[in-house]
Parts: sequence; structure tokens; C-alpha cells
Amino acid sequence: MSHDEDAAAGNRKLVYMANQIARFFATMPRDEQVEGVARHINDFWEPRMRRHFFEIVEAGGEGLSPLALEAASRVRRPPPPEPLPEAAPRTR
Repeated sequence: MSHDEDAAAGNRKLVYMANQIARFFATMPRDEQVEGVARHINDFWEPRMRRHFFEIVEAGGEGLSPLALEAASRVRRPPPPEPLPEAAPRTR
């Protein structure tokens, strides 16, 4: 599987998960729906997942339900990832 295929599969999975959360909260009273989706994502998604969520939202939110998109405004944006340490030069 190529890198592009891996990324697309990751996008689909994350969109699916966000939409599952939105479907659950769609059964709640309207004033609890957006807050419930955002709270769940904030409480249970690690920063890397939330960064990926925002990448999808900023690229147009393809596949995300209207409720998941609306909740994005209340999801905490994680800090940028820590840079990887530079690799030590290899000696032979």
C-alpha cells in the first residue's frame, strides 16, 4: 500500500469515527449535540488524532457530517507535534 493509500485510509477511518460520535449525539436535545461531540473528541482523542481531524476540516471536511463539522469550532486544537530529534551521525 502506498503512502497516499495509507493517508486516504486514515482519513476515512477518522471521518467514520467522527461521524459515529455525531450520530450518537444527534439523538440528544439540540443544545447538547455540538457540545457533546466536541467534548467527546476533546476527552478521548489524542492530540495526533485531533491534528488529523483539523487537517480534514481545513481541507473542506469531505465526508464529515454537518454536526461533526459544526463541533470542530469547539474542539481544542492541539499544539504542533514535537520535532523529531536529529539522528546522530553513523560511524563505522
